[in-house]
Amino acid sequence: MYRVIELDVPATMTDDPGKVRAFQEWVDVSNRSEIAVHGLAELAWKAEEQLPHQHDPEAPSRLFVVRDDDEAVVAAGAYDSKSAPGTTNCWLSLGVDPGRRRRGVGTLLADHLEGVARAEGRTQWKTYAVSRQVGPGDGPGYLPAPTGFGAVPADEAGVRFLTARGWRFGQVNRISRLALPAERDRVECVHADAAAAAGDRYRVHTWTGTTPAQWEASIALLETRMSTDAPQGGMDEPEDVWTVERLREHEAQLLTAPRTLLTIAVEDVENTTLAGFSQLSVPHDLAQPVFQWDTLVLREHRGHRLGWLLKVVGIETIERDHAGHPSIVTFNAEENRPMLDVNEAVGFVGVGSEGIWEHRTDTAAD
Repeated sequence: MYRVIELDVPATMTDDPGKVRAFQEWVDVSNRSEIAVHGLAELAWKAEEQLPHQHDPEAPSRLFVVRDDDEAVVAAGAYDSKSAPGTTNCWLSLGVDPGRRRRGVGTLLADHLEGVARAEGRTQWKTYAVSRQVGPGDGPGYLPAPTGFGAVPADEAGVRFLTARGWRFGQVNRISRLALPAERDRVECVHADAAAAAGDRYRVHTWTGTTPAQWEASIALLETRMSTDAPQGGMDEPEDVWTVERLREHEAQLLTAPRTLLTIAVEDVENTTLAGFSQLSVPHDLAQPVFQWDTLVLREHRGHRLGWLLKVVGIETIERDHAGHPSIVTFNAEENRPMLDVNEAVGFVGVGSEGIWEHRTDTAAD
């Protein structure tokens, strides 16, 4: 007998031991379920790194596990959505322990998560399913993305599961890895070209930790524009507005994790506002990879190789100030050719993929 249980998410890793243990189990199963598919063990998260991301003041996560009769956790899931009235979208995720698949556990948890989404009136559900690294995906056995860029193996369990439940495949994200140290000549060449294209109109700034007060409004705008300017494969979500207050609360949460947030930003000197930014999450544990997080250049500032400049300054800063990590890992939409171009130019290689899927209850039978 399996049963779904909602976790009481701990506030910190020194919270009630029972809460912390349950959260650790949730993280462990989530890690194992994904690694079993893509084989990338270095992408595993530690519980103390994951916890701050569950406490977004605008969208606190609801976490669920499936336990068996022996109280073992055999699956982990999450429901993420803004709590503001009128919110229509949400993200669902689930993972089943590799040794407990094909026993109805995933179906049980998916039914529960979708039930939560219905009860909260969400009409746009999204999820992701990681995949092993694939080739061009231009033959039988692949499910091509509607964007025309990328594909996922049709025989993967997650692909078959979501298709059978009526979800629509929308987009592929490429998982890319840059082995460190990077090839210096390649990085320096890209930096020189990008700096020349940017010219004197733009100036690069870097900082760690919380955003300096003079840039808070610009970073809040850039975070907001991530929800409208980044490629979404025809699965556009409502604008996700960030305020300075939300940014401060978010960054305060991140400070509790054993990671350093590194921000690279480029200023439009004429207007003294930021035209783009890129953030990297740097683990304190040198054995772990650095994760490239949000990177965006505002539409009105594109065409000056600012994305290239942000990328290479980030690499150079990591190698200068945070040396010793094995790699930098990044996720990019396959249709985002400008960002993939710079990744490939400095030495990133594709190591895996994830499909982004959508289910709309307002346009299709549920």
